[in-house]
Amino acid sequence: MKLRIGARGSALSLAQTEIVAGALRPHAEVEIVPIRTTGDRLSRLDTTMTGKDLFTREIDDALLAGRVDVGVHSLKDLPSRLPEGIALAAVPPREDPRDVLVSRDRRPLETLPRGVRIGTSSARRRAQILFARPDAEVLEARGNVDTRVRRLKEGKWDAIVLARAGLARLGLLKEITEELPVSVMLPAVGQGALALVARADDRGVLERLAGLDHPPSHREATAERTLLELLEAGCRAPVAGLARSGDGTLELQGAVFAPDGSRTLRAGATGDQHDPAALGREVATRLLELGAAELIAMARLT
Repeated sequence: MKLRIGARGSALSLAQTEIVAGALRPHAEVEIVPIRTTGDRLSRLDTTMTGKDLFTREIDDALLAGRVDVGVHSLKDLPSRLPEGIALAAVPPREDPRDVLVSRDRRPLETLPRGVRIGTSSARRRAQILFARPDAEVLEARGNVDTRVRRLKEGKWDAIVLARAGLARLGLLKEITEELPVSVMLPAVGQGALALVARADDRGVLERLAGLDHPPSHREATAERTLLELLEAGCRAPVAGLARSGDGTLELQGAVFAPDGSRTLRAGATGDQHDPAALGREVATRLLELGAAELIAMARLT
């Protein structure tokens, strides 16, 4: 059996795809097909990006057209509802989902000087940085992970916030100054996890990918993605969510932030690991009762 795997051409995406390809090679012939996405083009141009499927659309189109058999995405890039005809076939074991700080002078967030310039293109990270450090100047930081690290060293910013998982997969953990606790920086929905997608009617590929699925990671993803879908939050809304598997249980924390960091709404619950969607609905309902819809609407106007 030959499997053509579609993925973005960035260093991080190819590193992630090689993890998947390595797991499949004992059982199938594998070809990696790099695909340039709209998000890649806009990121290179430092253009403001809106739309949840900017880093997945072209790969999904290639999948539906039969040019590739498998798509490898960062789970946090997936829209809350997949395109018709595409199925989430597997979620491999998740990396550490936390965010990290990388600073030029190796100082942690709390001790960085007043007026520090911190780079991020994420509304979620911006809001939490400003909540923790209202004196900070938060600047746009686009580009691939390796590009942002290089620009930091060149002096474009004093510090940047990145996903730990990306640095781990690129062998750049040595760059980390501080692993940010979730009480300070709650991760994006799906952060640290990969999503393997396939055509919903391609039974042979779905069965092959099922062997790469990690049920605890998949359950966490389902809870977090249900939370996001019910909040109806677009890619610019500062929403965070993190599920953790325990002994027969699943815990989910969710949060919504004012874009300027002035308000934070948090809610959490623990539920049955066999019904992660119910847990996602419960936490979403609690956040909406606290006023999450108002903060999400504010973000859409910015």
